[in-house]
Amino acid sequence: MVAAAVAQSARLRAPMASTDRWDRAASRFRLDPHRELDSNLQAICSLIEPSDVVIDIGGGAGRVSLPLALTCREVINVEPSPAMAKQFLASAAEAHIENARVVPATWPDAPGVSGDVALVCNVTYFVGEIVPFLDRLVAASRRRVIISVWSVPPPIRDAAIFEVASGEPELPCPGHRELCNVLWEMGILPDVQVLPGPFPLRAAPVATPAAAIEAWLDEARLSDRDAARERLVAGFDRVFVNSGEGYRPAQRRDSREMLITWPTA
Repeated sequence: MVAAAVAQSARLRAPMASTDRWDRAASRFRLDPHRELDSNLQAICSLIEPSDVVIDIGGGAGRVSLPLALTCREVINVEPSPAMAKQFLASAAEAHIENARVVPATWPDAPGVSGDVALVCNVTYFVGEIVPFLDRLVAASRRRVIISVWSVPPPIRDAAIFEVASGEPELPCPGHRELCNVLWEMGILPDVQVLPGPFPLRAAPVATPAAAIEAWLDEARLSDRDAARERLVAGFDRVFVNSGEGYRPAQRRDSREMLITWPTA
């Protein structure tokens, strides 16, 4: 599934201007570590103990793990993106969090990294070689593994718009069903909890239909942008809606966060 999605993206999307895919967007993933925790993050926090060292695999700008750093011994963010790592460190500094650090590496190739809890949020959608990834999580975690994915994975939340713009369905990435099947085949029977809160990162509505189309095209990077724009203009009312505050995607399906966790001891 990962290989097919990557091949489709390579065929239909323009090359990225930077080798760091998060170069332009990293700042959007920062949230105040001292904010009031929503119900989903409270559920994750309830699994963390004050003495824990938490490894956040692909932790990005620290949206999840920096609030956890306020309640545990240490957070180690294994993050390959320089842009995300920069935002993580800046957010930690602004929040006066001193027990958080970055290891610039890609999992599972992060030598010497271990802790009590391994946390993985919104990463497994992109992992083709999933068994070595999971094996390393278990080996690096003294107490527990926590994996969070969304029932509609964020990479395909705009699948309806993509299909109109490109003329073909967007291929799915692996989600919670595929991940649980892998874990069961590995002999791991995790606890699975459906969390109540909505997806925390949503694009702001924009003032006009034309601006809504251009904003989406900027994110999608379809190589034939002119043709995609023509299709979106023709099908605009099917995939965008006026929310009263502006225009936003209309067919983003409801999604719930799936918390998949098991003890390693």
